[in-house]
Amino acid sequence: MTDHRIWDPFLRLFHWSLAILFLANAIFTDPDETLHEWVGYAIAALIALRLVWGLIGPRSARFASFMPSSNSIRAQLTDMAAARKSAHLGHSPLGALMIFNLIATLIGISATGYMMTTNVFWGIEWVEEMHEVLVTWAEISVVAHIAAVFWESRRSGINLPRAMLTGVKRVPDTVRLDP
Repeated sequence: MTDHRIWDPFLRLFHWSLAILFLANAIFTDPDETLHEWVGYAIAALIALRLVWGLIGPRSARFASFMPSSNSIRAQLTDMAAARKSAHLGHSPLGALMIFNLIATLIGISATGYMMTTNVFWGIEWVEEMHEVLVTWAEISVVAHIAAVFWESRRSGINLPRAMLTGVKRVPDTVRLDP
C-alpha cells in the first residue's frame, strides 16, 4: 500500500458539510419554514466557496486538474468493463462528471429557491416546479454517487469514503494509477 495525501481540509469540510446540509434540507426541514431557506443559503455559500477553491486551491481541488475528456472517460469505462484495477489519485473522469453535475444542479436549486422568495417570482409555478425537478435530480445523483463510490472502492481496493475523511488515499501496489 502506498499513501497519497490528496484531499485538503477545506475540500473535506466542504464535502461533508454539503452532504449534511443537503440531507437536512431534503429530509428534515419543512420547505415552508425559514430554516429551509437558511440551510439553502448555507449550501449556496458552500458552492460559491467551492467554485473559488476550484480555481485557487491546491492542485487536486482545481477543476482544471480533473477535467474529464472523452478519451479518459472511455478509458475508465474500458477498465471497468475489463475488470482491470486502476485508479486516479484525484477524481476519476466519471467522478468528475458527477461533481460537475452536482455543482450545476445545486446552483440551479439555490437559484430557483432564492427566486421563490422574491416578489417577482413568488407564486410562479414554473420556478417551483423547476426547483422540485432539480431537487429530485440531485437526490437521484446523490444516490448514484454513493453507490458508485462504494462500487469503485470495492473494484479498485481503495477505501474512497476513508480517503474523503482523512485526505489520504491508500492505493494497493497492485492497482495501476492513471493520470
